[in-house]
Amino acid sequence: MPDTGFTVLTADRLVLRRFRAADVPAFTAYRSDPTIARYQGWDAPYPAERAWRMLAELDRQHPDTPGAWFQFAVAMGDTDELIGDCGVHVPADEPRQAELGFTFAAAWHGRGLATEAIRRLLEYLFVERAKHRVFASCDDRNVRSAALLRRVGMRREGLQLQSTWAKGEWTNDELYALLDDEWRPGARR
Repeated sequence: MPDTGFTVLTADRLVLRRFRAADVPAFTAYRSDPTIARYQGWDAPYPAERAWRMLAELDRQHPDTPGAWFQFAVAMGDTDELIGDCGVHVPADEPRQAELGFTFAAAWHGRGLATEAIRRLLEYLFVERAKHRVFASCDDRNVRSAALLRRVGMRREGLQLQSTWAKGEWTNDELYALLDDEWRPGARR
């Protein structure tokens, strides 16, 4: 069931909220960074028109809608500066599960902010939205994303060899997941 009352999730240093028009320049800038786009489903540069279309779509959507992705803007709590985004997809055929993805601007890497954001999102999914299982995948060459998934407590469940055709090549997907009974709110793993 969609979370029609969603406004914001707060963490120690961050907020996860809806996107705003003022976010578009920062959003397109970090998504246009070739090092950020390398393992993502888009090419750099990321067009502003695409960002505006996404914001218009997200205005009509709510988190936890079966069959849909929802992107959370991740901003600094003290300045509201956009530093990244996290996406959650709830499968239409199994809404007790959720898939997550994330992208953070390179300038904010290495400060524990992505870890904080993903932990808060996991708490939201398990505690507030009563999910049974949360899963994610990443290109096996994306060692930073894989390390983040392990850091928040997700277990590597497998490796799919040459399972995705991306940017002109077959890529391997590492699979990660976490169950509700493995999640401990606030726990540092």
